[in-house]
Amino acid sequence: MTAKYATTCGVCASPVQPGEQIARSGERWAHEACAGSAPASGTTTKPSGSAKTKKAPRPDMPAAEGALEVWTDGACSGNPGPGGWAWATRDGRQASGGEPGTTNQRMEIRAALEAVRALEGPLVVVSDSTYVVNCFRDGWWKGWIARGWVTSAKKPVVSRDLWEPLITTVNERGDVSFRWTKGHSGDEMNDLVDRLAVEQSKSVSAS
Repeated sequence: MTAKYATTCGVCASPVQPGEQIARSGERWAHEACAGSAPASGTTTKPSGSAKTKKAPRPDMPAAEGALEVWTDGACSGNPGPGGWAWATRDGRQASGGEPGTTNQRMEIRAALEAVRALEGPLVVVSDSTYVVNCFRDGWWKGWIARGWVTSAKKPVVSRDLWEPLITTVNERGDVSFRWTKGHSGDEMNDLVDRLAVEQSKSVSAS
């Protein structure tokens, strides 16, 4: 189905623009790729008659002792459009970059990939992308690989060129975990990488 109005993806929480392909993910609309990546519907349901019922917080992935925290984020002006990615640590290390024609989802994945490639030792990747975090926390990647890089909706995994090296690197290292943080909620490090990613997307757009 094609989105008629701008909304927010119910899985990865990034914008859905009019004209994008969408599908149901439980009781919410999501990017078609995200809906195919999420756990099969029916595993969890909301209690009837209570639209405001809050789900219990999801447990974080276990992190290695003394793991370095790195915040990552992606941004995109339009979807697709010029985009940027960034990562940063509290000790001042950071990096960012951009691409002329990309999507917010790809920039979120790229940010995590660049961070994992750049930083050695035990690592906790902190992202406001549920798509990135849940891939590892919920083990979506296992199903993708078992099905030959096809989602549960029997469609090719979007951005496999970024997912495959990220998943391979994380598995080979064995010391990387992922943690979700809510975007634009006062987390100073999340705000920092958001600014860096947006700056890159604007720089690419202006060039």
